[in-house]
Amino acid sequence: MQELNIKVGDHLDLGEGVVVRVVAAQGSQIKLGIVAPKHVAVHREEIYKRINPGHREARAC
Repeated sequence: MQELNIKVGDHLDLGEGVVVRVVAAQGSQIKLGIVAPKHVAVHREEIYKRINPGHREARAC
């Protein structure tokens, strides 16, 4: 896992047309804006686990 310290307004380019921008941060909540091609699924963890119940978390490199 990679941990980053970034500010509101900064963004991460994850490749394949996926960009994550920090829109707002207040207390322990962070609002993210995500741009991704239509063929890339974007889900919160609890939704992803419900959709893919047998999937295990990827190991850190």
